[in-house]
Parts: sequence; structure tokens; C-alpha cells
Amino acid sequence: MPPPSDPADPADTPAAGAAPAAPGVAVDRHRRPRPRISVIVPVYNEEESIAHLHGEITAALGSMAVPYEVIYVDDCSVDRSLGVMLELRRNDPHVRVVKFRRNYGQTAALSAGFDQALGELVVTLDGDLQNDPADIPAMVATLEQGFDIVAGWRRRREDGFLLRRLPSRLANRLIAWVTEVPIHDTGCTLKVFRAELVKSMSIYAEQHRFLPAMSAGSGARVTEMVVNHRPRRYGSSKYGLGRATRVLLDLFAIKLIVHFSQRPLHYFGLVSLIFLAAGSFFAALGLVSLNPDPAVHTGIEPIAFNDWELMVVSTVALVFVLIVFFALLGLLGELAVKASGMHRRGTLSRILNELH
Repeated sequence: MPPPSDPADPADTPAAGAAPAAPGVAVDRHRRPRPRISVIVPVYNEEESIAHLHGEITAALGSMAVPYEVIYVDDCSVDRSLGVMLELRRNDPHVRVVKFRRNYGQTAALSAGFDQALGELVVTLDGDLQNDPADIPAMVATLEQGFDIVAGWRRRREDGFLLRRLPSRLANRLIAWVTEVPIHDTGCTLKVFRAELVKSMSIYAEQHRFLPAMSAGSGARVTEMVVNHRPRRYGSSKYGLGRATRVLLDLFAIKLIVHFSQRPLHYFGLVSLIFLAAGSFFAALGLVSLNPDPAVHTGIEPIAFNDWELMVVSTVALVFVLIVFFALLGLLGELAVKASGMHRRGTLSRILNELH
């Protein structure tokens, strides 16, 4: 059951015939023309970067001479990030701020931004100044050549090799191979989307990086473009190697959703063939005498197990089957959750307030 909405000020009450406000979201009391571009910036403890970043966004979008909005999503920062964003909102009518009740992560922040975006095109970028807003005009121009998604490619990353670039390179190759979408840099937040594409998708966990693959599976036209990547000026990265396991698990879920959502039996059937072969192998072992009679010579050297070895083989086989069972059960659950749309319905209930 969704939480009750915040008490509304009379000035925030929607006009007659207007759509009702989402739970927990204040209604905009000022009418503005619909923006052409919505820029979504998830923020978590980036108080020193936000003002500088906003100046760069304003310069980049101002050069395009189109209506725009900038949506900052505060992922429950514990520093002064929210105060800086509210100050930007007071001084710039293009700014909107969304605040979470608690820390939900980057994917949830982007999902909330997608829900609130009014533009025809949606741009996403990080709030740490490593993405360069100066790339936005060129990426929008590329999108308007007939694409639905333009993904940024940080060909020259300004990050450490061992802990950031090497794991990212390996993960990107694995993701491209599994999803069959040849994107070099799935982890780059700087992307441009057509709004109708992202508004029709529910994402959760670490799935924001798989948006191009999920969209391509539905027929979207996806391309990539080399973008500038800058060293971090302030603070430290909020992400480490710990998210690699979550990304790997999400990868298998996305593979199921993208390629087998209409025919899940094919997915599980293909996986079952592997275990059919493994079961046949253990069955063949069972046909071999475990206590061979040395007086009988068949021409085939039997495989002999003592009691301890037999118990180990049986236990390993059983554990292996249980691991596979629960993994497939989890994937089936992911498919059911995706089909239900529960994460899309729950996104706005995470929001404490929206400030215009």
C-alpha cells in the first residue's frame, strides 16, 4: 500500500481537469513550456561538484537554443548536496530537485528522473564532473540522425587501471558477448535517449547500465559515440569492486528478459541440456562396477571408488543440482517481477518530495 502523500498547500492543488499528483510529489504551481531536453543527474554526496557541473550544463544546453530542464535526484546525501541543489533551483527556473527518503542507488535515482522528465529527449550524466556536458550537443545531433539511444564511450578513461579500467573492460566485453549488443562502455552514465523509450521500461538493482541492451532487444536503434572523460576533482568514487557481483547477476537476468521473455521455456530448455549431459555422465559412472572382480576381465579398466570418494562425488552432484535449481528459480522470479511492473509502480513511493 503506497504511503500517504504529503499535505498539499492550497497553492499546490491542481486545477480542475488536471491529472492528479503522484503520491508524495508536490505539484508544480508554475506553468512552463514543455522542454525539448531533460537532463537527469543522480547525486550522492557531491556538494563540491554540483555548482560547477550546473554551470557547464547551462553553457552546453544554452548553446543549443532549445527549452530544457535539469533534474537533480538527491539519493539521500549526507553532506550539503541538497542545500546546493535547492539554491540552484531558487536561482534557475530550469532546475527541478527530487529527494529520496533514503539511499536507493543510482538505478533508482535514474528511474525516478525518467518518471519526472518532461522532455522529448532524456540525457543522463553523473554528478561528479567526470562526464563532460560539452558532449551533449553532439550526442543529441547524432541521435537525431535516426537513432533512439546514443551511449557515451569513455575511450580514454581517467581512472585507475587495476581497480577501475581493467574490471570495466572485462565486464564490458562479457556484457557485449552475452547481450549481443556491441557497446564498448556500458558503465558510462552519459547517454541520450528518446523519452518514450525509457519511460516504458522499469529498471532496478544495477540495471541502468543495461538500458541499451534492453532497448535493442525491443528493436531500438542504438549507437555509441566517443566522449570526453575527466579525472575526479572532488571526493572519491562511490562504487567499487563490490558491485561486480550484482552486475553479473543482473546480466543473466537481462539476458533472460531481453532474449527469452516471450519464450522462457527455450531459456530453461537450453540450460537443462547442459545438466542432461552432466546427469548422463554420472549415470555412466554408476554403470561401472565400483567393486570390480579382478577375476573378470572385460577389456575396460573400471573406475573404482572407495566409500569416501563415492560420498564426495554424490554430494558434489547434489550440491551442483541445487545451485542450478535455485539459480533458475531466481531467473524465473526476475521474469515474473519484470512482467508485473511492480518496480515501476513503486518508484514514486520512494520520493519524499519534488521541488520546483
